[in-house]
Amino acid sequence: ILKYAKIKPYLSAQKTQDRRGKHITVLKGLIYMKIQESAENYLETILMLKEERGMVRSIDIVRHMNFSKPSVSRAMSLLRENGYISMDKEGFIELTDQGRAIASTIYERHQLLTEWLTRLGVSPETAAADACRIEHDLSAETFQKIKEHIQRAGD
Repeated sequence: ILKYAKIKPYLSAQKTQDRRGKHITVLKGLIYMKIQESAENYLETILMLKEERGMVRSIDIVRHMNFSKPSVSRAMSLLRENGYISMDKEGFIELTDQGRAIASTIYERHQLLTEWLTRLGVSPETAAADACRIEHDLSAETFQKIKEHIQRAGD
């Protein structure tokens, strides 16, 4: 799922592709990191479940994302190996600072895009589904401009 575990918290990121066509995220001015949309979704889900329930286990992710236990187990193993999560002996999952930085960025995008699409008249269910797809592909610049526009429109 992820490569290059040395990640610092970042403010903006730009999606692009490497020479082989793999999706990557370039973190503005800090580092280069290869990350797939699925990893971003797992990290975002962990953050959301943690905020809702206080504690998160793999089974909570299985239920929330409607994925198989082996798929989630493998993803958690890769996220742990790359320094994005930690897991205690009871199986409770915590985001590391690096994982929280990525999850927070994706979650902010999801919330803002869902709200914006809903204001435009899109049903809440469709807005959330569309936001989930859009949040991974917007450049940091485009997201920032959308955010500024929404804030101006709300004033």
